[in-house]
Amino acid sequence: MKLINTKHEKFCQAWHETGIKSGAYRESHPQSKKWKDETVHNKASALSRNLQVLARFEELQEQALKSHNVTIASLLKELEEARSIALAAETPQASAAVSATLGKAKLVGLDKQIIEKTIKVIDTGENNW
Repeated sequence: MKLINTKHEKFCQAWHETGIKSGAYRESHPQSKKWKDETVHNKASALSRNLQVLARFEELQEQALKSHNVTIASLLKELEEARSIALAAETPQASAAVSATLGKAKLVGLDKQIIEKTIKVIDTGENNW
């Protein structure tokens, strides 16, 4: 459902179209074209965390996926086909195959680096707070 605030709706549309929050902010808030880049970046970042704006952005993404019949499974299949073609070429294209493999990993969320940290707390019996 479109947002009532037309500037927010325009921001969502532009952000969805380009993937660039700062550019979307400048497009939806013309007065910001005179502002410093850092100011625009901060305003765009804050607006993108607004719950209504974020919900609308996700809605636009979902609509796009449905209208193009795109699923994770279909994208994985395409990437696997590209990988197979790259490896089966007369001169195997290892970099293209690696790119397809990394694309698959990214698609299913395996490209995230997980950092575990353990903190040891020692109770001295004193309450210093």
